[in-house]
Amino acid sequence: MVTKIIKIDPDNPDKEALKEACEILKSGGLVAFPTETVYGLGGDAKNRYASEKIYAAKGRPSDNPLIVHIHDFSELEEIAANVPDSARKLADRFWPGPLTMILPKNNVIPLETTGGLDTVAVRMPSHPVARALLTLSNVMVAAPSANTSGRPSPTLAEHVEEDLSGKIDCIIDGGPVNIGLESTIVDLSSPVPTILRPGYINKAMLEEVLGEVNIDPGILDSNANKNIRPKAPGMRYRHYAPKGDLTVVEGEESVVIKKINDLVEKDKKDGKKTGVIATVETKDMYHCDNVLVAGDRNDEYTIAHNLYDVLRKFDELGTEKMYSESFETPKIGMAIMNRLLKAAGHRVIHAEDNKSVLRLQDFRRVIFAAGNGICRAPMAAGILIKLLPENSPVEVLSRGLVVQFPEPLNQKSEAVMASNGISFEGFESRELLNEEITDKTIVITMDEKQRKFILDKYPSANENNTRVLAQMAGEELETMDPYGGSLAKYGLCFEAMKTSLQKVLSSGEE
Repeated sequence: MVTKIIKIDPDNPDKEALKEACEILKSGGLVAFPTETVYGLGGDAKNRYASEKIYAAKGRPSDNPLIVHIHDFSELEEIAANVPDSARKLADRFWPGPLTMILPKNNVIPLETTGGLDTVAVRMPSHPVARALLTLSNVMVAAPSANTSGRPSPTLAEHVEEDLSGKIDCIIDGGPVNIGLESTIVDLSSPVPTILRPGYINKAMLEEVLGEVNIDPGILDSNANKNIRPKAPGMRYRHYAPKGDLTVVEGEESVVIKKINDLVEKDKKDGKKTGVIATVETKDMYHCDNVLVAGDRNDEYTIAHNLYDVLRKFDELGTEKMYSESFETPKIGMAIMNRLLKAAGHRVIHAEDNKSVLRLQDFRRVIFAAGNGICRAPMAAGILIKLLPENSPVEVLSRGLVVQFPEPLNQKSEAVMASNGISFEGFESRELLNEEITDKTIVITMDEKQRKFILDKYPSANENNTRVLAQMAGEELETMDPYGGSLAKYGLCFEAMKTSLQKVLSSGEE
């Protein structure tokens, strides 16, 4: 197949030039086109064969739903089983624009378009070329990002051509997109509106219109959605990834810079080609093969705009090992970090100044907190109890962060603990309570996302009394999650936590 390229002025789309692309859509073909977020790969949303072509061209899992793009609100009423007031309010405020809404669907849109779900994801783009294409063709267009599945999303027509040339009928070249990250997705089919994918329109903006809005835990947690069917694009599968290995380094700026430079130095000795994603402010502080600037921290939207292009440039440069600063900016930071963490496969290192490592001996209560509280947290608690002197005044507890009802100890965790002489007979999981976090308490989590969850939810938690186990031990990688794995994997997790706690205790010795 020869892919035709049609160049269009994004500010003044030529309707005559778009006619061929419109005919391709009507006949069941595929057209890539610019939106205000990223380039989309479009096909007739009502045509199940067109949707199947989209999945095939991208190499996309067929249970990963597509977003239906419309040009008029009446089309939403045509394809949704019902349109609640919340959808009308959001459309009044944010459409056309970078917001996708999920609603129960009727039979107009086939299951092949929705990934087999009885809900449909819909948005109304604001980009002039996208609006002209939708209006002139009079076709509701199913359109994921126009890239090979798993690769960084395209922000230029050249990116689309690189991935999909010869696989699709047409690419409309409308120049660079504006925002650079995919739309915000909010699920309106649940009792409380829930953000399934963060984007330009953030939680605060949605709450101004709707009141209470939840955030899906999978947005920044790699494990939260691994066992569920994805209700929206990007919820489960790895996305946005460069060809080399990317790691995100979090922490205070000067410590992050030092940590990245140390890692780069080691990689260079190993003969690896290295790269760093930096900002305007830090670009001259790194010593590696290629330092690429994502943007300016004083203008966070520049980071969003440039992120995918930077990831693709590293591929062009043949970069094998990449490190990125963390970009937890106030407005669109969650969206940036969601994409960056997925691109990194959730490989995160927290660069911690050694001066901030705490002595467990300085506390009277140590609480290990993780997940539903039946696996890593009790194993860590059991290890520490065994490592501490018999007459230690330190109280050691195990807690969960999401405990709907008391559960017994995970059977494989129990088996590993028993083989190491640790018994938690009669154990039942309990949720962490705010009143348990006193001024002589330290809460230890298994990863940074759990720590942030506690800092956000519990008023008594603070930066000093809530820590990550690996950080306290001065380790680069967070504690592995053995859940769903073999007994051997649980054993490895146990040994890793034991080593970490031995380091923490030894660092506090006089």
